[in-house]
Amino acid sequence: MALLDNNKDVLPLSSIAELLTTKVRTLKMYEEKGLFPSKSDSKKLYSINDVKVISFVHYLASVKKINANGIKYILEMLYTNMDEKNRKDFLDIVEQKMEKISGIDVSDVEVF
Repeated sequence: MALLDNNKDVLPLSSIAELLTTKVRTLKMYEEKGLFPSKSDSKKLYSINDVKVISFVHYLASVKKINANGIKYILEMLYTNMDEKNRKDFLDIVEQKMEKISGIDVSDVEVF
């Protein structure tokens, strides 16, 4: 049995929206602002690793209320100042924290 390749583009935005319990239009808005990993093909499929970045972007925008320019700056720092291992570890930590707050009202997130 082959192992899952986390870099293979297999998920459309509609599936990612369902995973994040948000609207496709919200994710398309982030995509249009250049906040997602760039995709050259017309199908716009994303990998599991891309989903981690997309969920981080969604968290920054919807929970922390950071605007597009702020998110671009954070992502730039993430990609220019961290090697791949540290970036992966950081996104894993963020994912764990996001799992803790899923299901909690946004007004209760500041306690997080």
